[in-house]
Amino acid sequence: MSMTITEALAEIKVIDSRITKKHEFVGQHLCRQDGLRDPLEKQGGSVTITQREMQSIHDLYERKIMIRHMIQEANANTSLTISGTTRSISDWLVWRRDVAPNIRQHLTDMSNAIQRSRTEATKRGFNVVAGTQSGTGSPNDLLVNIDEQQLAKEIESLEELLGKLDGQLSLKNATTEVMLDS
Repeated sequence: MSMTITEALAEIKVIDSRITKKHEFVGQHLCRQDGLRDPLEKQGGSVTITQREMQSIHDLYERKIMIRHMIQEANANTSLTISGTTRSISDWLVWRRDVAPNIRQHLTDMSNAIQRSRTEATKRGFNVVAGTQSGTGSPNDLLVNIDEQQLAKEIESLEELLGKLDGQLSLKNATTEVMLDS
């Protein structure tokens, strides 16, 4: 059976919901007093039904593993080029989850530190100048050792890249097929 990654991800959500309901059902029928009538007697009895539901839960977990595996395989074998960089979808997902937040935080921290220093220097009556102008002004001048325009461009480029990535991932999820065993 073939389906898109988007459909496969939706099936995983359905599986999770079914597992939750089955866990609740099994939990409700774990024990009963011997003298009470078995509420599942007509369906084969609580022992049989509970065992069947436990097997069903196991089967659903196995299906979920298989779907995730097929998605990972498709992501590893499908490439995306965004802003001149080509990576597999798997690598882009790792970059988005593990790398981009650190880059974003570092760039934001640098921008904020410059702003705080600029504000403090202005309060004290110091000039703020580019680090390349060292030695040309007052010894009290605040030197900014990175290009602030370039920093702003890097922040903007990162946000643009993340936006493009999200759009391309959505498109690929909607169009990339995975082969699942029924």
